[in-house]
Amino acid sequence: MAGPSKEKKTLQMTVQAVWEAKQSIQSVVKKTPLIHSKKLSAQYGANIYLKYEHLHESNAFKIRGAVNAINHLTAEEKALGVTTFSTGNHGLAVALAAKKMGIRACICVSNHVPIVKLAAIKALGAELEIYGDGQDDAEQRCYQLEKEQGLAVIPPFDHPYVIAGQGTIALEILEDLPAVDCVIGGLSGGGLLSGIGLVMKHTNPDINVFGVSMEKGAAMHESLQAGKTVSVTEESTLADSLLGGIGSNNRYTFQMIKNYVDKSFLIPEQSIAKGMAYLYKEHHIMVEGAAAIGVGALLDELFPIDQQENIVLVISGCNVDASSHFKAIESYI
Repeated sequence: MAGPSKEKKTLQMTVQAVWEAKQSIQSVVKKTPLIHSKKLSAQYGANIYLKYEHLHESNAFKIRGAVNAINHLTAEEKALGVTTFSTGNHGLAVALAAKKMGIRACICVSNHVPIVKLAAIKALGAELEIYGDGQDDAEQRCYQLEKEQGLAVIPPFDHPYVIAGQGTIALEILEDLPAVDCVIGGLSGGGLLSGIGLVMKHTNPDINVFGVSMEKGAAMHESLQAGKTVSVTEESTLADSLLGGIGSNNRYTFQMIKNYVDKSFLIPEQSIAKGMAYLYKEHHIMVEGAAAIGVGALLDELFPIDQQENIVLVISGCNVDASSHFKAIESYI
């Protein structure tokens, strides 16, 4: 009996797909540590852990989904190359994965992507196109390149292989902390928490999954509130990695976030800065705002942690330059 076609298989979003992704990426993507935060735990009367996703070679979790997606391209697609649209970290991940595999990559970004991320993308040998004032504009250019040059698009979040790749974070958390009962992560396009939520809720529906976003330009949060996908205006934020729309034709992450994320919260810039400062002072790590947003929310008690015994905060990335980092934290150190 013939098995399912490749096209049909890519449309399935299952925990099995996450396990397949774990095997697919293991030669390139290494397991990251889960660190117990003694001071946060003592302060809040719970076991609080930090998942150090900033320790990847690309400095962010996005390498998981990028490698898994590119690994599933055909030889013909790889020969033509890949393209993507990104707020920075996914572009870096695609550029790095493409370099390791010896294939062409063209990364489309908007004017809001920080210079440090642009420089890192260029350093990896990828082509860079800066187009428009938001991720939706960069997305438009990306699909133009697909039509004009045949480049394979590796979406930053709304794609089964990308979601499955990010879901491998949840497998690692469960391996190190089987009794986890709450996971908190940044919420933007939804690829991270779709993958994590899929695994956690199918493991135990009582595991809470919380999403955190900046106050202005939180496309997924606003879409959830509206009950449909909506566009938002992007504004400057310390959590620039969480900027960007979720796509008017969103096929996966909007519904998955509705199904698997218990609640989303908007976090002020001051709290994000506090989180960055705290991680610098107490854990000696310099991370971007999107990585520190959950810690900042916890410090300012912006979401309920009552009766949560084992909480994991995903520290998503560290692609931030030293001067911007210092400016953000100087009031809190």
